[in-house]
Amino acid sequence: MTATRVLLTGAAGFIGGHVRTALTGAGHDVVAVDALLPSAHGAGAEPPDGVRRADVRDLPALTELLRGVDVVCHQAAVVGAGVDVSDAPAYASHNDLGTATLLAAMHESGCRRLILASSMVVYGAGRYRNSRGEFVEPAPRRAEDLEAGIFDETDPGTGEPLEWALVEENSPLRPRSLYAAAKVAQEHYALAWALATGGSVTALRYHNVYGDHMPRNTPYSGVAAMFRSALENGDPPRVFEDGRQTRDFVHVHDVAAANVAAIEAALPGFSAFNVCSGQPITIGEVAATLARSYGGSEPVVTGEYRPGDVRHIVADPRLARERLGFRAQILPAEGIAAFAYAPLRDAAPAGPPRV
Repeated sequence: MTATRVLLTGAAGFIGGHVRTALTGAGHDVVAVDALLPSAHGAGAEPPDGVRRADVRDLPALTELLRGVDVVCHQAAVVGAGVDVSDAPAYASHNDLGTATLLAAMHESGCRRLILASSMVVYGAGRYRNSRGEFVEPAPRRAEDLEAGIFDETDPGTGEPLEWALVEENSPLRPRSLYAAAKVAQEHYALAWALATGGSVTALRYHNVYGDHMPRNTPYSGVAAMFRSALENGDPPRVFEDGRQTRDFVHVHDVAAANVAAIEAALPGFSAFNVCSGQPITIGEVAATLARSYGGSEPVVTGEYRPGDVRHIVADPRLARERLGFRAQILPAEGIAAFAYAPLRDAAPAGPPRV
């Protein structure tokens, strides 16, 4: 295999750092950059060895960095659902404008291949069937039902509970958070760029990513890190709703492997793939597995809820397996148990993301 020169954005981040290690290990030449945003890395953070400080909104800097680059692996993003609507300008600036600027720089430099870090959040509430086996868009969950502990999605026509189904890549994109809106926008910009330039885009829709060097408990952390932080503090993990909400947890080592597979597959046009384990697990099971492995207090199921939360979203791994040759190697049961004692990132975020 001929080595590929890769511009990797977000290279100092949780996922980006693992992608950098995997790409280098596979023999690729990596140009690693990161903006080192204080909201993610803490105030005054310095780039790790081999990573250059660069902002994806800086067109001249990107154009220079892209000299001789074969493919861009775009991991840089403000992550998390957003604490409140005041976070919206930061998501739009770093994620939407940042991606548009990167695509413009790629056009100027002649680079025609993009691997885009997308997310399961683009699917919104997920995919559901009614009792007749028909796919149905669920009714919005009502505050009075949530207060009463009724959490399952229902048929808007009959009010009957719905059964979750695997989300496939052709499922509708219905963002429900600031981060989700930004990820849909990134995919749309990338698709438009591919059509206009003849370039290729592989969008990797990560499901619930966890693993070594995940950031500790912040308002923007994933639930696995929040549970782990509670255990470290001597507290029980606090599980929202009834704990039976279902997800697909994928280890960061597998996410990194999916990026390597996407670069080496070099697919034409625009393609999107679920990056997932293919093994559904409930949030309650995640908390219980972590607590048992850590030796901490049993989880507390609180019945609390957040209005924008999704009840069930579980991915179909088939397309990535068939077209990228990617199959997750670390299943949630073993990976989450090991995560109980994995090293985490200690940097304290310096406030919310800024424009």
